[in-house]
Amino acid sequence: MSPGSSEQGNIDRIFTPEALAGGVHIVTGGAKGMGASHARRIVAAGGRVLLGDIDVAGVKSVADDLGDAAAAVELDVTDEDSWTAAVAAARELGDVRGLVNNAGIFGSGSVTDLDVDEFRQVHRVNVEGPLLGIRAAAPALRDAGGGSIVNVSSIAGMIGIADRAAYVTTKWAVRGLTRSAAIDLGHWGIRVNSIHPGRIETDFIAGLGASILPNQVIRTPGQPADISALVVFLLSAASRFSTGAEYVVDGGRYVGEYRPAPERP
Repeated sequence: MSPGSSEQGNIDRIFTPEALAGGVHIVTGGAKGMGASHARRIVAAGGRVLLGDIDVAGVKSVADDLGDAAAAVELDVTDEDSWTAAVAAARELGDVRGLVNNAGIFGSGSVTDLDVDEFRQVHRVNVEGPLLGIRAAAPALRDAGGGSIVNVSSIAGMIGIADRAAYVTTKWAVRGLTRSAAIDLGHWGIRVNSIHPGRIETDFIAGLGASILPNQVIRTPGQPADISALVVFLLSAASRFSTGAEYVVDGGRYVGEYRPAPERP
């Protein structure tokens, strides 16, 4: 049995196929990794999905695999016109009830040696991208009678990480954006929450080292499905009383000092 397969089986039993029925949900960064996983879980829960990505071939491939419940568009999250077109395409599919701001990029370097142009680009994608998405999608959510926005931040939005100054600052900014948007959009019946994944096994984190550190309490790697299950929960009516909240999903990696207990006889 492959790592995470039993966990996947448990996740598959959490939601009924009707959890997101009747709604269209926009997912950015949908060509692979967590974005593609989110799209699959949304469709499995009865929703329809509009996937956006700058990787046009990749995002169309994912949409094709999902059949009539999915469509794909080229989406540059830093471009307002691109967002306008994506939301219009989502409206053509039905009532837009959700937005998952999943797209993001890394940036390397400490505060003393990072490349300033790279720093600005990371902020454009990771902070300005979700902001533009919220601005573009909010009227559609309002017109549908309300809905849910999920901002995928990171555990890097809760702690500091060496040599990741650009990435860390963007993920902290997403926390503030989430809280402000929750307040600003609440009167339209729109909820806004953030998810803070730890190390999840995707191509996005390939090359960053081991996915399990000595202080991680749950001794199995995180899988995209672990995050997607929470995405579906936050998009659904099951989380109707949750907004402006932060959900950490890191296997207990940063919960505190951890010493594994001796093995039981």
